[in-house]
Amino acid sequence: MIDRTQTFSIGNDQEQEIRNILLTVYDALKEKGYNPINQLVGYILSEDPTYITTHNNARNLIRRIDRDTLLQNLVKYYLTH
Repeated sequence: MIDRTQTFSIGNDQEQEIRNILLTVYDALKEKGYNPINQLVGYILSEDPTYITTHNNARNLIRRIDRDTLLQNLVKYYLTH
């Protein structure tokens, strides 16, 4: 009998979900004519959802991410790439 142990990482799944949400929000902001970077920074600093458009459900998506988790992932990504 062959023992096949599967491993998984919740962290990687969470990071991928955050990435997908950020990309969707970025695209929605861009489509509506906003500067996505400025709007995302405004949201991160203030946690005011009105910085994010409702277009393509972007506002609801960004609110699914805990702000501290988002900041941790951004800093981690910046320092490791």
